[in-house]
Amino acid sequence: MGKFEVKKGKNDQYYFNLKANNGQVILSSEGYSSKSNCLKGIESVKVNGNAAQFEKSTASNGKFYFTLKAKNAQVIGQSQMYTTESSRDNGISSVISNAAEASTEEL
Repeated sequence: MGKFEVKKGKNDQYYFNLKANNGQVILSSEGYSSKSNCLKGIESVKVNGNAAQFEKSTASNGKFYFTLKAKNAQVIGQSQMYTTESSRDNGISSVISNAAEASTEEL
């Protein structure tokens, strides 16, 4: 089972990362103005973390990534950059399998 890690950035914004069992970050959030909004973002990942809500993309440098969007099309989080489409797709599968039961830890 994965875990969400919540931290406060130097800019006083709150962020979360979803980490897989191996400790690798598979999804990173945008900045939130409050911890409670950040925690709501985590709940949104748990609710929206299904295959229909992921948008697959290719960066200008040719690397692959995905974004997870809420039903209102707002971005909840984005992945790291992957070198292949299949590794990006594995990242999506990892979010789907880890998010729903992931614990939350505040750093």
